[in-house]
Amino acid sequence: MRQSAAHGFWTGPDRATKFAAMSDNAVTKTEVAISGGGMVGLTLGLALARAGIATIVVDQLQPSAVVDAKFDGRVSAIAHASCRMLRALGLWPQLGPVAQPILDIMVSDGSLRTGASPAFLHFDHRDIGTEPLGNLIENRHFRMALQSVLNQTPALSLIAPQRVVSAQAGPAATTITLGDGRKIEAALCIAADGRDSPLRQAANIKTIGWSYPQTGIVATIAHERDHNGVAHELFLPSGPFAILPMTGKRSSIVWTERDDLAPAFLKMGDEGFAAEVAKRFGNHWGWTRPEGPRWSYPLSLHLALSYTAPRLALAGDAAHGIHPIAGQGLNLGLRDVAALAEVLVEAKRLGLDIGSPSVLARYQGWRRFDNVVLAASTDALNRLFSNSFAPLALARRLGLDLVDSIPPLKKLFMRHAGGAVGELPKLLRGEAL
Repeated sequence: MRQSAAHGFWTGPDRATKFAAMSDNAVTKTEVAISGGGMVGLTLGLALARAGIATIVVDQLQPSAVVDAKFDGRVSAIAHASCRMLRALGLWPQLGPVAQPILDIMVSDGSLRTGASPAFLHFDHRDIGTEPLGNLIENRHFRMALQSVLNQTPALSLIAPQRVVSAQAGPAATTITLGDGRKIEAALCIAADGRDSPLRQAANIKTIGWSYPQTGIVATIAHERDHNGVAHELFLPSGPFAILPMTGKRSSIVWTERDDLAPAFLKMGDEGFAAEVAKRFGNHWGWTRPEGPRWSYPLSLHLALSYTAPRLALAGDAAHGIHPIAGQGLNLGLRDVAALAEVLVEAKRLGLDIGSPSVLARYQGWRRFDNVVLAASTDALNRLFSNSFAPLALARRLGLDLVDSIPPLKKLFMRHAGGAVGELPKLLRGEAL
């Protein structure tokens, strides 16, 4: 093992992580400390470290556990702009071979009684260029890619498994205390520690939001025929039912169901579960069968009233959480990463204090409006489509037909979904910081 002189961290040649080698009373100094080493937190750490900002990421989960297939069955739809950022950060050599391009998206409205309606909306990637609309990547593969570049990034260190107990802001730095008593002193602490963010709560940052009476069911299915890179979203009275193409003849089912009905579907045998999938989607792919376990997640919306506090910034789910109806949750977090990294890197190059209120205010001003608008949009879509009220059903179908018949409007929707609208940070344009 070798020691990093910059932080006093040890790097093992047989692992893609760095762990602290400090005594209990030691204080390690760095520029940025991130609480939360998930896909947002570790991507942010990588972006900062690649641009020369010394960064320590602390995560409470064992690195080997989060890449296990049984830990998380979800896949993420990575928008086109987010894919550009991952290429700019050097992650695509690991992600490209396991990514499934999304070439088309088919949106339709229906019910279990009538099936999909004749009204539908078809997004074809060829309408806006040659690149796919995005890529589907299994979350565990994303985490593997992030872990694989740690040893190649000297300015980035990961402490795991470990938790952040507190972060005490001072005039010039924040002191972070870990669960084992060790301390880290940083100019800025970033909370990327999830929807129930302990650091957000400790900073007394309030949130607004609500829970939906819905549960998200996630499962992988194998099927007889090729999906040809087509993603489907069928709006049913209980909520959206998405079929997302994965590599091979596999797809991820993201099924929004009523809270009172979801447990029964989760307990079904494979044959019964496959029959319920076919009842909603038909036999477009021939036979289908579940592959691997199923997962369920409560669905909710929350927005932090502020993204900053003294020497603290929120990113990802710590700042916002939305309904998965549009598959944009992780993309919002990655947009936070791109904006915050650019703000901090530019501040450092100008000789500014990266944890100062003026620097953090720029980040909040850049990201908060976009996040609020998308949260409101997904909430409205879920309420509009998750019911069987006849007048609304008619309006929905007329709306789908109308958008599908107006090419410029369709292109605008596709560019929005791809994250290519508005003032884009450098990373989302595929540029280095």
